[in-house]
Amino acid sequence: MLMEGTILARAVSDTQDRLLEADEPLAGLQERCGGELPGTIAIPELLELVRKARRYGFRLARAVTAHDGGDVITAWVEVEPQGLNEGCQIVVRNWQTAPAPVEDAASVERRRTMIDRHLAELSAQLDADQQVLAVLTDSAELSEVAAAMQGGFGRLWTEFLPPENVAHQQPLHWRLLDGAPVNVPGSRRSWRVSLVPHMRPGFDPAGFELLLVSDTPAAPASAVREPMEPLLRRSLVGHDLAPVLRQPIARIIANAETIRTRLAGPLPDAYAEYAGEIAGAGKLLLGLLEDLADLEVVETEGFSTAPDKVDLSELARQAAGILNVRAQEKGIVIEAPHVAETLPAVAEYRRVLQVLLNLIGNAIRYSPEHSQIWIRLEALEDRARVIVADQGPGLSEDQQGKIFDKFERLGRSGDGGSGLGLYISRSLARAMGGELLVDSAPGQGARFILDVPADLET
Repeated sequence: MLMEGTILARAVSDTQDRLLEADEPLAGLQERCGGELPGTIAIPELLELVRKARRYGFRLARAVTAHDGGDVITAWVEVEPQGLNEGCQIVVRNWQTAPAPVEDAASVERRRTMIDRHLAELSAQLDADQQVLAVLTDSAELSEVAAAMQGGFGRLWTEFLPPENVAHQQPLHWRLLDGAPVNVPGSRRSWRVSLVPHMRPGFDPAGFELLLVSDTPAAPASAVREPMEPLLRRSLVGHDLAPVLRQPIARIIANAETIRTRLAGPLPDAYAEYAGEIAGAGKLLLGLLEDLADLEVVETEGFSTAPDKVDLSELARQAAGILNVRAQEKGIVIEAPHVAETLPAVAEYRRVLQVLLNLIGNAIRYSPEHSQIWIRLEALEDRARVIVADQGPGLSEDQQGKIFDKFERLGRSGDGGSGLGLYISRSLARAMGGELLVDSAPGQGARFILDVPADLET
């Protein structure tokens, strides 16, 4: 139904969706959105409405919004196609201008953290006192500092990445160090750290995620390459492709997220959606790259892990903290083990964390909005277990028999998965002398159980 009321502006478009003529204020908005008159319609929502009306061959009307500097324009627009080989007549009514909404500080901070995660070339897990617990990097440039940090678990991260222009004794409060420029031994690039707290309501942070980010692009790899070894002896994706591709893909994602979240300034909704699609595609590609690199690792002959004494309760809380923002976006509550709980085990710290991140990430992906995920601990004689339970659709017996197979996605499409996560996670669990199991039924959610050797000496 078309809206009655005063006509504020009329316009005409052609079969190529170019705006041939337009009255004010539509003509001015066309130019301020970067278009010309005559020229292709530069107002994204108006362009989409005109395209649909011309494609379907009948009159359409709806509210159209556009960003005009720091303001948001909302107008009722009616579009009527004139024939198969003609353009459209456009009528504009009820033009309103309002200040663009300002994103709250917490949302901006979450977006910045997400972008830093994509750009980070080294990440580390810290305890509540900013002492190093685990380190991950694929950068050859950072291998020296990563090795030093791996050999210095329990020491302050600032001993390995000294902040610039900081004369005070460490540790400083984490807020004073968040975003600080740091010196990286062996690197000429400028670096900064981002400290992401694992918050507990009403308490100080239980730990931190440290992200090492450089805004200076890495130097291109040398054109001189060592002779190619047999593929059975050398990783192709993990050794050659992953380090080369990871950083440019991460920068594409980060730049797209900057555009999508309007951190660089106001932007029409349609363009923000396009940027979101670019970021989403980049994330899928980066995830596939990571999975293929991990696949090569676990399938390498003689692959083994580095067992150590770990606390599964602490690891579960850290994994939940890392993924909590993603869960909150769907209104999902993650119930992690209480801080007073402990479950000593013998396993490799970063591999257990990798498995738990995969299990919790899957639970978030496939659970309905506003549901709950539980992480429980269980001690069984010489075994220690972490159980991740969700309220998702559940799995049939046939699906449970297939879910750990390589590239198995159970018929799902468009969910962003590669079908490798659970295969890799089970391989890691078995390499640590453990197992990864599933217990489920259709309509009753799923329970994934990570079983590793218990630490009986604690």
